[in-house]
Amino acid sequence: MDDSDHHSDHHTGTAHGPDARHGGHMKEAASWGTAAKATLHCLTGCAIGEILGMVIGTALLWGNVPTMVLAITLAFLFGYSFTLFAVLRAGLDLKAAIKVALAADTVSIAVMELVDNAIIALTPGAMDAHLSDGLFWAALLGGFAVAFVITTPVNKWMIGRGKGHAVVHAYH
Repeated sequence: MDDSDHHSDHHTGTAHGPDARHGGHMKEAASWGTAAKATLHCLTGCAIGEILGMVIGTALLWGNVPTMVLAITLAFLFGYSFTLFAVLRAGLDLKAAIKVALAADTVSIAVMELVDNAIIALTPGAMDAHLSDGLFWAALLGGFAVAFVITTPVNKWMIGRGKGHAVVHAYH
């Protein structure tokens, strides 16, 4: 039996599994719908965490910097948790699920948080606005909208290369 009998397809039997992408083989172009869905998934976790952080920081009368640090930390925590719980339900152990969540969401959450918080910081008066002020909510929600528009192409590019949210698709 020669080697060609063992390798009738692109898969070489590596530990990466049958869906592994080898040197450009088997990669599919990511659709805008898939990228938007991944971004919306990420945005949901980020928004919950960020709003919760803003509410807690404001309620505790913290200044802008500690409130933003808490909000960003919670945005990452909630953003990762959505993916973490999904892959845990799919049967991964905790250590593997954490690795998948970190691989799937880190860039997306980072871009989203950078854009969103930059918009809040650059909107005149938004940093000093209270939770009851329309300016606070307009800057926050506007920041999320712009972050979605900027992060979606990033996610499309990453998914098309088998990275980012594409890592999660093996467990859906």
